[in-house]
Amino acid sequence: MKTPPPEPKLRTASFVVHATRGVIRDRKVRRIAITVLLALALLMVVAGSSFLRELLNPHEHFGWFLLYWLACGWLTFTTMLLAFFDMLVVRSEGRAARRALQEAAARKEQR
Repeated sequence: MKTPPPEPKLRTASFVVHATRGVIRDRKVRRIAITVLLALALLMVVAGSSFLRELLNPHEHFGWFLLYWLACGWLTFTTMLLAFFDMLVVRSEGRAARRALQEAAARKEQR
């Protein structure tokens, strides 16, 4: 019996690049990602300020404190970058639609 050829291994970097392209290109996926990241960051702020307060005491557990709040900040910053990118895409699409409408109106006037 022949052994089947080995399946190609999925490289982590390649997967991350393709997943990022998918999030950036699709408006619906991008907005879902913004919502999920914002909800996670908000959940982390609430959890870190309430029931995780003892574990995240900077005087006793500085490493956990720093790691936790850096992760929360990273989620917030990523959310802001995605929202800013989404705003730029919407503005660009609006300009393109306005230009197409003006061109269609100009062609209609020429007739």
